[in-house]
Order: sequence, then structure tokens, then C-alpha cells
Amino acid sequence: MTPEASPGTDLVLAKVAPPSSAASTAPAAGDIARAPEAVKALELALPTAPAAVDKASTVPVKRGPSIRMPRVKKPTKKGAVSVVVMTFAAALVATMALPAYAFGGGGNFDSGVATDASLSGAQTLEVPDASAALAISRDNYKAPTTEELAASREAAAAAVAATEAANRAADAAAAKGATASGSGAFTVNPPSGSYSGAAIVAFAEQFVGVVPYGSGASPDTSFGCDGLTQYVFGAFGIYLPRTVSNQAAMGIPIAPEDAQAGDLMVYPIGHIGIYAGDGTMIDSPDWGRYVEHRPVWGSYYFVRIVA
Repeated sequence: MTPEASPGTDLVLAKVAPPSSAASTAPAAGDIARAPEAVKALELALPTAPAAVDKASTVPVKRGPSIRMPRVKKPTKKGAVSVVVMTFAAALVATMALPAYAFGGGGNFDSGVATDASLSGAQTLEVPDASAALAISRDNYKAPTTEELAASREAAAAAVAATEAANRAADAAAAKGATASGSGAFTVNPPSGSYSGAAIVAFAEQFVGVVPYGSGASPDTSFGCDGLTQYVFGAFGIYLPRTVSNQAAMGIPIAPEDAQAGDLMVYPIGHIGIYAGDGTMIDSPDWGRYVEHRPVWGSYYFVRIVA
């Protein structure tokens, strides 16, 4: 057998060849003679026992702190929900911050917009003097004086007094008419003169407070507003048709400052009366009332009947 070194050791082993035949089972004479040499070689190759170590002369080796690797925990449902919530919150903050960042000019999305750096220099602003081009004008309105206010109050008081006087006259005429109605038909006084405005007013005055309002055109029954004007002008030979619009078409419209007693006063709401002068009128007003002589009222225009 031949000594052979084994890898990684200093041990030398004897390699024994396998027997090739039955005769080789018996050791040869030369092998027996070389046996002591092989045993000696094997003893040289075996490692010797380590020498005794002097513990007093040895220096202890310092060991560093042990490093413990963190344990990876298995993800739980609660942790997954927390991750989703934090991700959503971060996305929400970013969504809210981007418009503010863009509005503040930090993103500089528009290259044509001036930044803070370009506006840091001196700036000037010119304002045209527009007041120089404005023309100063005044309207014609003037505040009323103390005298004008006093006159207005006096006129209002006079109108109220005239209304009260007309109401008292109407009540007196109604009482007179009630007494006369028991003795017979209403007696109409004929016109005292030829056709004129004053004659029209004088003739119509006798029906004030006597003839009630109605749909008729005779003092024996009732007077509608157009029935009164038809009857009064008919007494002077002037025919007026019924209805307010037809009677207004028979005359000539005149300006308010040219109005005279005896002219017709036409109301767009469908009413008509006789202008008596001095801001008063004679008309048959409404159901439950009699012919009245009262102050003018409302919106109207004047129409003159030419004989």
C-alpha cells in the first residue's frame, strides 16, 4: 500500500489495493517486511496533541454586541387598512396643495405671468384725470321752500274742507229729495240761458244730492256717469251717445291749463264727469251714492264739446 495525502488534512493514509485473486489474500513476504515502516509513517502523519496553554499569558478576546435581526411580522388586516388610510390622506393633501401652489406662482405654469422676482423692482401706476373730461351739469330740481310747503298744506286742507262741504250738501239734497219724492216726480228746471260752460254747470248743479247713481239717463230714475252728461248736454240741444269712449270721441282734447267750466273730464278707467272749475267736478260716482259736486281726483284728461 502506498501512502496518499487526503485533502484538508495532514493525515497520510495507506492505500490498499484490492486483492486481484484468491492467492492475493495472503500477505507477501515483502509486505510483512515493510510493515514497520508503514506504521512509522502513519504515526508521523497523525497530529500530535496540542501543548498546554498558559492561561496567565493569554489575552482574553473581547466580543462585540450581538446583532439581533428584526423579525418580520405577518401583515394583518388592521395594518393594511392603516396603510390605505395614510395613502389616501397623503393624496388628499397633495390634491389640495397643488392648486394653492399653482395660484401662488410657485409652479409658474404660465410663462407669461410675471413672477415675484420680476415685480421686485420699482413700479409706477398712471391714472388719467378722468374728472377733467366730465362736464358738470345740474338738473332743474329744486327743494321746496318753507312757503311752498305751507301753501301745499293749505291747498290740501282746502280740498278736504270742500269735500266735507260737498258731502253735507249732498246729504241735505238727499233729504230734500226724499221729501219731494212723496209728493210727485222730480221737477227739472230748464236751462236759464244759451249754451255755455257756466250754463252747463248751473243746470247740472240741481241734480247734486238728489238723483242716485244707476244705469239710467233720467232724473226720474237714476244717472250713470255717462247718463248724467248725456242728459245735461241734451238739455242744450247737444246729443251725446252713451258710453264714456263714444262721448269722448265727440269732443276735442284740450290741455289742462286751458280747461274751463263745462268741459268734460274723461278718466281712462271708464268714468266721465263735468268740470265745474276751481279744481272741482260734478259727476255720478258709484252705486249707493248720489250726484256729487266734489274735488277732482285720479288721472284724467279734458275734452271740450263744441256746439
